[in-house]
Amino acid sequence: MVKKILISQPKPSSDKSPYYDIARDFNVELVFRPFIKVEGMTPQEFRKQKVNIPDYTAIVFTSRHAIDHFFQLAKEMRITMPETTKYFCVTETIALYIQKYAPYRKRKIFFGETGKIDDLIPAMLKHKTEKYLVPLSSVANDSISKLLDSKELNHTECVMYCTVSNNFTPEELKAFDYDMALFFSPAGIKALQENFPNMKPGELKIGTFGPSTAKAVRDAGLSLDLEAPTERYPSMTGALRHYLQELEDE
Repeated sequence: MVKKILISQPKPSSDKSPYYDIARDFNVELVFRPFIKVEGMTPQEFRKQKVNIPDYTAIVFTSRHAIDHFFQLAKEMRITMPETTKYFCVTETIALYIQKYAPYRKRKIFFGETGKIDDLIPAMLKHKTEKYLVPLSSVANDSISKLLDSKELNHTECVMYCTVSNNFTPEELKAFDYDMALFFSPAGIKALQENFPNMKPGELKIGTFGPSTAKAVRDAGLSLDLEAPTERYPSMTGALRHYLQELEDE
């Protein structure tokens, strides 16, 4: 039985979030508590990578964190992005987030449907002459670089923000009474292990979003109960609703 779910993301800003519909429809308690926190880099730290932002004609965004820290660094370094810059985002939601920093309609913006970088490749290949910059977290692997290399795209990856564990307080550890937890990055699984090093498989039901997060669960020797996205359920909320419905129907 699942009655209390920990979601390792910030609380939704809108009361219309599908998570609240799930809480009501299935009578479950949802608690939003990030397992990781993101810290930005200073211009001095970023310059050590010897990446000159104005040299790039297209930016690839894999998350809203990447957008926040890209435009923050650009502002601090007094760089104004020209209207000719193209932006490639892994989802429409991330693409729309750009309007927080730049007039959306005036920009050349492309986005995928699945949340995977692979989904952007056709659009990027149509603009093969662009010089791509990919802002990433400090915990990112080289999978994006290898993929873009295989397509012979001109690209550079750079670290613009650091992802670190958001450790639980002793009080939070003592009060940890969740039936299930949802994770959205391998860093979240790493933080789970750091906070609960003695956790056994099956002790906590685990749901993940993205193949790399699912792999991190398996590599950690923990049980994976819910995996998203799937072709039928492309969102975490859709997959969670289906999972809870199946539990009810048992």
